[in-house]
Amino acid sequence: MTHPALLVDVPSERGGQSTCIFCRVDDQTVNKILIDSTNFYARLDNFPAAEGHVEIVPKWHVESLFELTAAEISEAYELMSLAQGELVRRHNPQGFTIGINEGRAAGRSVDHLHIHLIPRYNGDVEDPRGGIRRILPNCEPDRWSSA
Repeated sequence: MTHPALLVDVPSERGGQSTCIFCRVDDQTVNKILIDSTNFYARLDNFPAAEGHVEIVPKWHVESLFELTAAEISEAYELMSLAQGELVRRHNPQGFTIGINEGRAAGRSVDHLHIHLIPRYNGDVEDPRGGIRRILPNCEPDRWSSA
């Protein structure tokens, strides 16, 4: 399903895509920015998995984490750390899930790199053991205790 907000033609400084919601950095109708840096911004997720769910997004169109330089990865991490501090202040979570859906097979739905920073709360799921491993079948946390 295509989101209507993805279809507006807006150029980006470093090779933006006309159909990319994340290239529309300054469009407040689709991007609610929490904090930003020179090359990245932290935006509130439009369909949050939990209260305070944000995404760290490059300000230019790039699909893969593996296309970033070491300096760009460092800047993204610094911004994520600042966003994490702000989320702790605002929402007081007990943990975080951090993830990247690298490729369509991994679940990426927008072909523009975005790093999920999802606050987690005690009791938000019945059994959090295994964390991101539980996205695939055959994840059995009870087997790990015997290893």
